[in-house]
Amino acid sequence: MTKFRIREAANLLGVSDDTLRRWADAGRVATMTENGRLAIEGADLARFAEELARSTDRPTPEPVIRESARNRFVGLVTNVVKDTVMAKVEMQAGPHRVVSLMSREAADELELKPGTLAVASVKSTNVVIEVPVQP
Repeated sequence: MTKFRIREAANLLGVSDDTLRRWADAGRVATMTENGRLAIEGADLARFAEELARSTDRPTPEPVIRESARNRFVGLVTNVVKDTVMAKVEMQAGPHRVVSLMSREAADELELKPGTLAVASVKSTNVVIEVPVQP
């Protein structure tokens, strides 16, 4: 069975060693002593990480007021095709058709369906430019 020292476990959870020790002292996560050091079994840490992610006492990011993406298209979702893992979302933003591939989980969380108002933010290091045939 995989075991993690408190410092390793805290790093994986994105918290300080002290915070994780306080949570352990409060009984929020099961610990054990191995070679005189406090440790957490991997399976227990995984369960706790999922519980922590679902909890409401985690800090949430503030709304975005600025971003680096310059290409933003406001439009309507026109089609959503989902399989078990991925989703293809099509939008019509004025004369522009925008297609995004994302995880099904993301599409579900955003509640995307035809008729939903959405914003497509495009930021790419690779942009293909084509020149049409000149008459």
